Amino acid sequence: MNHEKIEKNVGLLGILTAIVISIGGLVEIVPLYFTGMVTDPAPGVKPYSALEVEGRDIYVREGCYLCHSQMIRPLRAETERYGHYSLAGESVYDHPFQFGSKRTGPDLARVGGRYSDEWHRAHLNNPRDVVPESNMPGFPWLATNRIDAGGTAGKLRALRMVGVPYSDADIAGAREAVDGKTEQDALVAYLQGLGLASKTWKN
Repeated sequence: MNHEKIEKNVGLLGILTAIVISIGGLVEIVPLYFTGMVTDPAPGVKPYSALEVEGRDIYVREGCYLCHSQMIRPLRAETERYGHYSLAGESVYDHPFQFGSKRTGPDLARVGGRYSDEWHRAHLNNPRDVVPESNMPGFPWLATNRIDAGGTAGKLRALRMVGVPYSDADIAGAREAVDGKTEQDALVAYLQGLGLASKTWKN
């Protein structure tokens, strides 16, 4: 009888459904905030350099995450192709993280060091020069656009406010670290740093 009343009262059903989902969410999500393997950096993981921070922002701005994920699932087909599966501790300094699930292009979680800087530059200018079957658009303007060095220190300060351990020296040297660099330099630096820490602990 009580079930019938709930099922016939749409408002009450909606409220009770929301309560049940909220309780389930709290039970599953809240403990993660206190679990070291989620909140502590994985071995070898360090905050991005000033140049890599700029590169990550360009990666987001240009929509690279719309076609590339950075999350290798613990499935044999994925680990054999891309490498060790992703750990939460690898992304503790990512704001926002770039996990994703879309793979028009390959997953980039372990792309760091896989190709040379020159390969990445050629690939960004015209992907078909190095991957003939690629349907990725080119980003030639990145090679000539200069980074606005005046804003980099502010980005590091903002990241420090959300827990990334940048020192005063890191912030003070941010402008000099990116001054005169192109957006392509920054994006290549970001890509070349992805997944390098995994090489120290995956075996």
